[in-house]
Amino acid sequence: MIRRLLIVLALLAAPLAALPAAAAAAATKTAVFAGGCFWCMENDMRGIPGVVKVESGYTGGHVKNPTYRDVTSERSGHYEAVRVTYDPARIEYAYLLSRYWKLVDPTDDGGQFCDRGPSYRPAVFVDAQQRPAAERSRTLAAQRLKTGAMKAQILPLQTFWPAEPYHRDYARNNAVEYHLYRTGCGRDRRLAQVWGK
Repeated sequence: MIRRLLIVLALLAAPLAALPAAAAAAATKTAVFAGGCFWCMENDMRGIPGVVKVESGYTGGHVKNPTYRDVTSERSGHYEAVRVTYDPARIEYAYLLSRYWKLVDPTDDGGQFCDRGPSYRPAVFVDAQQRPAAERSRTLAAQRLKTGAMKAQILPLQTFWPAEPYHRDYARNNAVEYHLYRTGCGRDRRLAQVWGK
């Protein structure tokens, strides 16, 4: 009898326990950014307080369920991108935008750093509500550039396709290879030239 009562109580409590998690998920928002190699973008955006999750993937193109090969072949129209899930009670979209600009070379529309081609171009993908903040942020970032002219685009938000599992959390799962790639690609050296130290 007591065992049945405990089971009934557990079943009744389960939906209540799920409420805080569901409420937290409903309270989050997302932002989508392209900035060259998504391994680097994922790693750099992850450390921002208020960011809940960062996912590598593809967006902006016409191919459904694209693969890395589809995207790097330049036939899909997709960009390598990250989807940033954040808590708007802790961080504002405008702050994510200001942080994003410092992680990319927005003067280079031929790719980013050693990664060349359309799939590596910098862009911010927005819905109608995000567009005014993104446009304002882009204008401010253009005024702060130390070299070159702003070429990064603000584009309409499209379906975000998560990357293959081996691309996810790459910097965490492959720390040595990631460090060699990032250093060899010259990403941080170029960012210092574009934005200053």
